[in-house]
Amino acid sequence: MFLKLIVHLSRIFVGAMFVFSGFVKLVDPIGSQYKFEEYFGESVLNLEFLIPYALPFSIVLIIVEIMLGVSLLLGYKPKSTIWSLLGITTLFLFLTWYSAYYNKVTDCGCFGDAIKLTPWETFWKNVVLIGLILLLLFRVQNVKEIFPKKLSTFLILVALFSFSYTTYHVLNHLPIIDFRAYAVGKNIKEGMKYPEDGSVPPVHDFMLEDTQNDLAPQILEMDKVMLVIVYNASKSYDKGFVEIKKIADRAIYKGYNVYGVSASFEDDLILIQNNYDLPFNFLFCDETTLKTMIRANPGVMTLSKGTVTGKWNWNDIDDINL
Repeated sequence: MFLKLIVHLSRIFVGAMFVFSGFVKLVDPIGSQYKFEEYFGESVLNLEFLIPYALPFSIVLIIVEIMLGVSLLLGYKPKSTIWSLLGITTLFLFLTWYSAYYNKVTDCGCFGDAIKLTPWETFWKNVVLIGLILLLLFRVQNVKEIFPKKLSTFLILVALFSFSYTTYHVLNHLPIIDFRAYAVGKNIKEGMKYPEDGSVPPVHDFMLEDTQNDLAPQILEMDKVMLVIVYNASKSYDKGFVEIKKIADRAIYKGYNVYGVSASFEDDLILIQNNYDLPFNFLFCDETTLKTMIRANPGVMTLSKGTVTGKWNWNDIDDINL
């Protein structure tokens, strides 16, 4: 009886852990894409040929992760579910060990931007998970379906559709939950202050530079600011700039100070300006910072005295009410 209780509690813990871990990445799959691009890079796993496939790889892995958690909680096909959990956790275990031992990736991204763990913390978390999964595997006969098979199958299909649609929606708009320091309502100036423990502040490497100066301090004091963020001009959606032109003109009319912000070469940005008659100049900012600020390329962010008042994907320009 006691062992059955331990198996039941382990099942709930492992299932909930996978659902939570999958969900916080599901709401921001582009963040997982950036993390896998880091893993595939020359300085980590040296699998650069996989970088173009980082996004589909991330999406598949996220959906598999969250669906396995749901399946375990429902007791759906327990044997194949638990074996799959063991396989995916072993993969995570290797990646986190490699990151920790060789000091390659400082944040594994296993909980997205919601919870930050060091590689060693994540490694030992995976060790515990594997121990619990092995217990479930040895006592698989105690993992029972909680609903009739037809209902369980229906719930699995509903979950799969819901999670797939959520991914599609987020990729075409913005994360439905923003855990980052540039979320709407956050103040960038406050985020730049060093914590009392001396750790790195949530907002760092935030500079908006022209050819001579960093304009960030004065821009963060302005009451009405619009930033058009193009982290990489060569990877941006061209038709997005047609919409950007419309909102930039409207913002200027409404009294906003409008700036483009990019990490691209000046010649590429001048070409975009000329092709779409954009009514603003571009400032330079670190690409990683821009990717953290907004998951869109191009995207729009509005500020008031350093506080983020709005963020939009170029697809949602018509929703902006200035």
